[in-house]
Amino acid sequence: MFRGRTGAAAALIIIISAAPACRKPAQTEAKSAEKAAAPASTSAAPNASAATPAEKPPEPAKPVPETIPPVVARVNGQDVPKSDFDRLLKQMEMQAGQPVPQGRRDEVFRAVLDQLLTYTALVHEAKSRKVEVTPAEAKQVSDAKIAELRKQIPDPKAFNKALAERNMTLDRLRADIRNDIAINKLIQAEVASTPAVTDTEVREFYDKNPNEFTGLRASHILIRPAGFDEDSKKKARAQAEDLMKQARAGADFADLARKHSADGSAQQGGDLGFFTKGSMVPAFSDAAFALKPGEVSDVVETQFGFHVIMSVERKDVPFDDASTKIREFLTAKHRDERQKAFVADVKSRSKIEVLF
Repeated sequence: MFRGRTGAAAALIIIISAAPACRKPAQTEAKSAEKAAAPASTSAAPNASAATPAEKPPEPAKPVPETIPPVVARVNGQDVPKSDFDRLLKQMEMQAGQPVPQGRRDEVFRAVLDQLLTYTALVHEAKSRKVEVTPAEAKQVSDAKIAELRKQIPDPKAFNKALAERNMTLDRLRADIRNDIAINKLIQAEVASTPAVTDTEVREFYDKNPNEFTGLRASHILIRPAGFDEDSKKKARAQAEDLMKQARAGADFADLARKHSADGSAQQGGDLGFFTKGSMVPAFSDAAFALKPGEVSDVVETQFGFHVIMSVERKDVPFDDASTKIREFLTAKHRDERQKAFVADVKSRSKIEVLF
């Protein structure tokens, strides 16, 4: 997967780094900055998706020519050489473990260029504001980072080879680290003035996102169709409906799950433990959270198959227990928004000329 990184951070990370059915895929859950804590505990962290609107799909990237010029851009009159672009691109390819797919060339190349231009603009801003990084400070951080890298790759030849493969030298790495220190100081000074989260904001978030602070423990039985045809689906649904009737008639739900469920939770009698609404696919969550403890659902269809769900227990996290985590989440969110706005402002005030 290709993600843009800049400066020393890219080199450092690259060198160092040389679910049950009905749950959302891991990559979907990872989009949330925080997850609601297990209701059995006394803490809770809100899910970022509860407060963040859906992002618009990105527009198609501008086509990139086959031959890229020696100077890819200018930032405030300073040339940005193709060698810097190539180095960042190489680092990203090494991190991804593969060359840029041809079908994503325009998208990835434009993303690399944007990261490079953002980084360069921030370096200019730090210099214009005279952000101080003393030689001793730069040396201390650089020495620590390089020592960390050498622990990962102790053989000197292998270490030098790893740098060369990424079009990196120790001198360039030290220079990038110094720039990173300056940029970090610049941004930290900017976000330090972010207004503190108020008690009213904390309370409003808690009141407007009740499902983030309610945990449900439930069990389920999953019946997977034998195939993708309608006949297979009808047979699977019929089996699920029969099991639903048995469970509602008093049959032991855990025993039914152990005997019939196709999910990995079958060995635990279908027990899924505690989960929050946002951690499951919508159809499953809606049905499960609509149940009272002890109730058995109708048959629920998801992309995984047909489910019969039994609610076991609900636990709400009290406001007093959740407030600290909410405040931490909102503080981080506001600081992140302030940082993004600042970076966007720096770029908008910079004279940027893209030359391909």
